[in-house]
Amino acid sequence: MRGERWVCVLACLALSGLAQSQPVVSPRWSKPADWVPARWPWSDAASLDLVGSGPINCLLLRPVTAEFAAAAANRGLATLAVVVPSDDVLATARRALSAKVTGIALEGDFPDDVAAAVRQISGGAPVVELAPRSRMLANSAGPVLATYQGVWPGMAEMERLKAGPSGSVWIDTNTGFIRAARSWSDLPLWIANQPPAKTVVSTGRYLQAIADAGMSGARWVLALDDDFAARLARLDPKALADWARMLTLAGYFERHPEWREMREYGKLALVQDPAKGGLLSGGILDMIAVKQTPVRPIPRQRLTPGSLKDASMAVNLDAASLTPEEQAVLHDFTRSGGTLLTGPPGWTDQAPAGDKITLDRLELERLNDIWREVNSMVGRRNLGVRLFNAASMLSNFLISGDGRTAVLSLVNYSDYPVENVSVHFLGDYKRAALLTPDGVEKPLELYKTDDGWGADIDKVTVCATVRLEQ
Repeated sequence: MRGERWVCVLACLALSGLAQSQPVVSPRWSKPADWVPARWPWSDAASLDLVGSGPINCLLLRPVTAEFAAAAANRGLATLAVVVPSDDVLATARRALSAKVTGIALEGDFPDDVAAAVRQISGGAPVVELAPRSRMLANSAGPVLATYQGVWPGMAEMERLKAGPSGSVWIDTNTGFIRAARSWSDLPLWIANQPPAKTVVSTGRYLQAIADAGMSGARWVLALDDDFAARLARLDPKALADWARMLTLAGYFERHPEWREMREYGKLALVQDPAKGGLLSGGILDMIAVKQTPVRPIPRQRLTPGSLKDASMAVNLDAASLTPEEQAVLHDFTRSGGTLLTGPPGWTDQAPAGDKITLDRLELERLNDIWREVNSMVGRRNLGVRLFNAASMLSNFLISGDGRTAVLSLVNYSDYPVENVSVHFLGDYKRAALLTPDGVEKPLELYKTDDGWGADIDKVTVCATVRLEQ
């Protein structure tokens, strides 16, 4: 009976435009950088009909069978067998490799020698390490930079709202961490946090998780709560419709790979060691983001005169860690007219430890002094783009290498659409268009502002993108 239910999936997905008429035999990816991952909770090969022609092409499996791995390969899908520290690690990896999976996903905090042993027995098969944030930057030799640790995106609970040092509506997000990590490494970045245990997650929260990562150039490893997975398995119509929306949104970011190649834009630069506070959520990067101010994270190890190009302000969070050469770069920046804010004497940028990936109340209080100075320095200035009527939204402003094209990604973290959003851009742009996940692309009327150009957006449901061209 279970198999018969799955037979209906292809027809159901065809109605939503997600199915394909014939199974794919050639791979739907050419290299690990192309993988669009999802944790797959089913072992029935017929469940693969749910993938359809959507963007997902890499399945994380636990457990895995040779039959399922073969069925996935016949559809052009990559498979990664998930191995955790409590397993007999090498034996589990060998069994998975004998089942002909594409590669191994090590999820957890593994000793270096164990991870190295898995890579050795894997031969040429890729090994992705879903590591703690505190160790993930050490995996720069792997095919993907990845972590299993993340906050669940969305509007914060009331207690967190009261404690937020920014004084704004607080949004739980992984974007600051993602942007800090991407400033350090050019590898594809996965954030593989799972839904909160024993929680039924709303469709809106799933969409926010996808967009939260996608806006900053990462991929969320799609993972379903038990209730949603069960409803999807029995072909509940609403679950199928919600699944289609999730795949559509994930596909939106995959249709625009050029966004991942663009650089962060903004007149404000944040100099920070990515292995310290940059790996935490809720730090300075996120505090600035909720004030709708674009900011460029710059790893202190990559601090050069070129990295500060076009910046008019800079925040140096951990002055004591700078080398004399790095200090000279900031000195020259101020001599050329730039404004520099340095952390107070004795301040040390904290790094994540163990399972801790957010700041506690004491650390938030320690950041208050820095935050107040940053907020005072920024004021109401336009440092790239200003947003109005966007309290429940975050944004990311990117610019192409030649400077002729810019995109502003917007993500709405509330449970209702945001209407009448205004954006004011620095620069001289001639054309603007609004792009949405459902395939809409419509021109926006630009109007002159005091320091550039502005445009108005009627409504943002979950996410949208403004493309600007000179």
